[in-house]
Amino acid sequence: MKRRLAISLVLGLAMAGTSALTGALTPRARVPQAHERFSLEQMIPQRFGDWRLDPSVVPLTPDPDQQGVLEKIYDQTLSRTYINGQGERVMLSIAYGGDQSKSLQLHLPEVCYVAQGFQMLKEGEGGLPTRFGELPVKRLVARLHERNEPITYWVTIGEHATKAGIGQKLRRLAYGLSGEIPDGMLVRVSTIQANEAQAYRVQDRFVADMLGVMAPRDRSRLLGSSLAPAPAQAHGPAPARG
Repeated sequence: MKRRLAISLVLGLAMAGTSALTGALTPRARVPQAHERFSLEQMIPQRFGDWRLDPSVVPLTPDPDQQGVLEKIYDQTLSRTYINGQGERVMLSIAYGGDQSKSLQLHLPEVCYVAQGFQMLKEGEGGLPTRFGELPVKRLVARLHERNEPITYWVTIGEHATKAGIGQKLRRLAYGLSGEIPDGMLVRVSTIQANEAQAYRVQDRFVADMLGVMAPRDRSRLLGSSLAPAPAQAHGPAPARG
C-alpha cells in the first residue's frame, strides 16, 4: 500500500513538472507596446526623391480564396505603385503579421505568384546594398503571358532581416526556443520589364531612396534592428570643460 502511494506521488510530481516545463517552453505572442504600434499607410511616404504615387497601375492582387487566407495571416498590408520622372514604375507590396507561429507564417511570393497562374522562371538569393547595410534578398522572375515581372523581396522575423526559406524557419525556431512568437514583415518590389538586370537596378534605387527618407523607428520595422540605425555622424573634438 505504501509502495503504491509512493509511486503515485512520484508520478504526480513528474506530471506536474512536465506540465510546468511545457508551459514555460510554449511560445507566447508578444503584445506590442503602445509605442510599437504603427500604420503601414502612414509609415511609407507617398512621395520621396523622384518617386510619386501612380494610381494607374495596381500591384498583383490575390484571388478571393487567397485573400481569405492572407487576412488570417496578416494584420496589415500595403500595395502601391510609384513612378519617377523617367517614367520608371515600381510596385511595392508590404505585409505585416504579428504572429509568426508555424500556422501563421509569411506567405512568400513564390507561392502567391504561382497560385495566380504565373510561371516562376528564375529564383535566386542576393544582397541589396543600402547605406544601412546589405539586405539579404530573394530575386525572382515571374511570367504570365506577355507580362514579365522581375521581383525582389526580403523578410524580417522579429528584429532581424533574414533569408527566406531555411533562414526564416531557423530564425522563427530560435524565437520559439526563447518562449516568444515573433512578428514578421515581408517587403516586395517588382517591375514589369523584359530586362531583369535593368529592373533590379531600378528596384534597388527605389528601395534606397525610400529607406533614406524614413524615420529610424519606421525603417527598423522594414530592415530589422541590425540594419536600421543611421550611420554614425562625424563629430569634432569634445569641447573643453572649465
